[in-house]
Amino acid sequence: MQRILVIDDEALLREATTFALQRKGFETLEAADGVEGAEIARRTLPDLIICDVNMERMDGYTLLEQLRQQPSTAAIPFILMTGMSDAGSMRKGMNLGADDYLAKPFTAPQLFSTVEARLKKNQVLRDNAEKKLAELRCNLSLALPHEMITPLNGIFGLAQLLVQDAESLSPAEVEDFGKSILQSAERLHRTVQNFLLYGQLEMQSGDPQYLASLRAKSTTDLRHTVESRAGQLAAAAGRASDLQLQVGEGTVAMAQDLFMKLADELIDNALKFSVAGSAVRVEGSQGQGEYLLSVSDQGHGMTPEQVADIGAYSQFNRQTREQQGSGLGLAIVRRIAENHAGQFDIRSKVGEGTTVSLRLPS
Repeated sequence: MQRILVIDDEALLREATTFALQRKGFETLEAADGVEGAEIARRTLPDLIICDVNMERMDGYTLLEQLRQQPSTAAIPFILMTGMSDAGSMRKGMNLGADDYLAKPFTAPQLFSTVEARLKKNQVLRDNAEKKLAELRCNLSLALPHEMITPLNGIFGLAQLLVQDAESLSPAEVEDFGKSILQSAERLHRTVQNFLLYGQLEMQSGDPQYLASLRAKSTTDLRHTVESRAGQLAAAAGRASDLQLQVGEGTVAMAQDLFMKLADELIDNALKFSVAGSAVRVEGSQGQGEYLLSVSDQGHGMTPEQVADIGAYSQFNRQTREQQGSGLGLAIVRRIAENHAGQFDIRSKVGEGTTVSLRLPS
């Protein structure tokens, strides 16, 4: 049974509202003012709160603001009751996080309609969140073992050969084994770093003060940074001739290491998911108050559904082609951009390629 907390200092209206909700099959709680309502809300965590605006000791706006600031009560649907139906009062409530309004006086059908609409919407949000969590668990269970164990197998296997057959191996073979071990170790190191970085970025996204400190930093000489990283990555992939650069100077409000991470992930992704001989184009230009960075490839491309589902630890079509990576690259790029008040856009078409574009504040 869904539980609804009704907060109003007018006893008759409060009792009439709770009686109507009980007749409709809801469990109800009552509070005579905002102070009492806040205590009950924190203790019982109701499924929905209906609260009057004008009350002594603590009004509805103040209560709403307090509950939205606390993680345990922040997501509870909140309906304000008020006799003030002007746009200014409604806007104030919505800005504080109210989900809906009930203008006094209201009828029982109006009450039920508003309550059921809010509860239904909240259930949809919960279902979507649970679906995303289930997908995350599934993706983690698939991505983590592969991305951790595959390079470890290479390291253990080659190291074992070095130990067992050291006397019979030529210097060239030892060098070749060493290079392979180093490549596997670097792959494993990058995977661990990306998992840790994504978790850090997610935690930062909920801290306004930390976000403000991030956005106060600055990186200049973008042309050299992007061209240098693009050249190194293309050379390592044996695709220096595929790289097309058109990068201008500019500035971004972002620490240099995070900007380099953006560039690395975008360029590496384009090289990884396109074939040798096809162009990978990197463009950058200074706009009005922002820097525009885009990376395009002529690779596999993605469907609209895959683009919409881009998220942490998810990969597409692993069953049909090997993808060396945890699926975190684009998720990291998007989260870094969002944490710096930037915009992330991706356009892709199956069989034609992908373009990822960023607008980053200067």
